Amino acid sequence: MTIKVVRGNPTPEELAAALAVVRARAAAAAALPSGAPPTVPDAWSDPSRIAARRVPQPGPASWSRTYWPGG
Repeated sequence: MTIKVVRGNPTPEELAAALAVVRARAAAAAALPSGAPPTVPDAWSDPSRIAARRVPQPGPASWSRTYWPGG
């Protein structure tokens, strides 16, 4: 495995930390059985829970409804 710094000048400690993360992720991926089922995301991360109801149509006051669903 080769890691190349494209931009910036990391310190040896920063480079070691980044390499440790990459190695840990690679080891975790290699430890999974090849026939393991894919992980199912939690319900709280499902975007449909936020946009469960119909989005209002654009209009003169639509800027005030852009973020707050109850507004």
